[in-house]
Amino acid sequence: MEQSLRNMTLEFFGSGKHKISPDDLLEKKNVLLLDVRTKEEHESILIKFGGYSNIICKNIPLNELPDRIDEIPKERFIAIFCPANFRSSMTYLYLLSKGFTNIRVLEGGYAALTDAVMPGKILKFIS
Repeated sequence: MEQSLRNMTLEFFGSGKHKISPDDLLEKKNVLLLDVRTKEEHESILIKFGGYSNIICKNIPLNELPDRIDEIPKERFIAIFCPANFRSSMTYLYLLSKGFTNIRVLEGGYAALTDAVMPGKILKFIS
């Protein structure tokens, strides 16, 4: 964890290398979209990616992450999201400290994600 924190410099954050846009996410291969919202949040608004065979969505609430980390495959690209990116950022740092390297925080959180998967955009993607 200490080394992960040492790497969190202005240069690192300024480069934006810790983020991915929803549009770029939709084009990635072999993606795990890690939803770190609470179970209640997840159950109230479900996100499914039926038109995107490249994305698997998994809900692991932040408070359950230490006990469920084995459910996250290191061989996949991992994009993390929540409504405001606070929990996503905490998750990002935690996963870095556990040896995950191919991870990003989804820019714009939940709102940007739902905008990216609107029916018109999905039709454009699959056409």
